[in-house]
Amino acid sequence: MIIINLDTLGLRFARARGRVGADGTSPTSLDCQPVAEATDLDRVAPVSDETDVTSTDDRFEAADQAAEIEAAMAEARARLASVPAEAVVTNHVMGLYELAAIHLSAPTPDLVAASLAIDAMAMLVDGLGERLGEDAPIMQDALVNIRMAFVNIRAQTGQSAPGDDA
Repeated sequence: MIIINLDTLGLRFARARGRVGADGTSPTSLDCQPVAEATDLDRVAPVSDETDVTSTDDRFEAADQAAEIEAAMAEARARLASVPAEAVVTNHVMGLYELAAIHLSAPTPDLVAASLAIDAMAMLVDGLGERLGEDAPIMQDALVNIRMAFVNIRAQTGQSAPGDDA
């Protein structure tokens, strides 16, 4: 028996479940009774997480999607492996440069965040030096330029930089 409690109407609808008879009639009936108070019958039965409501088609579609993602990841790895490591590291250096520039050019410059990005950039550029390949001098110039921009912004805003004892 299913009981649906409609508190706003003050009625309880009960429907008895049964099989449809051979003659096409149904033993299903509708009962309307006033609701006295909520009972345990008014609660919805718990549904287990183990209930499998996915169809076989959904499973195949999910498996196809997983295979496509795996293939795309394998292709991306192969492309990345074909690029010289110097180019990938240089790309990361320029990403740090851009990050520092974004923080320095904000309406209220964030010198702490910019300093972190600049220091990380310096660790790569100064630490790796000529191992960055033919772009090493360009990365060194970029580091000098972003450091100068940092000093200028700090002077214009009057903010103290991380590590300053002011």
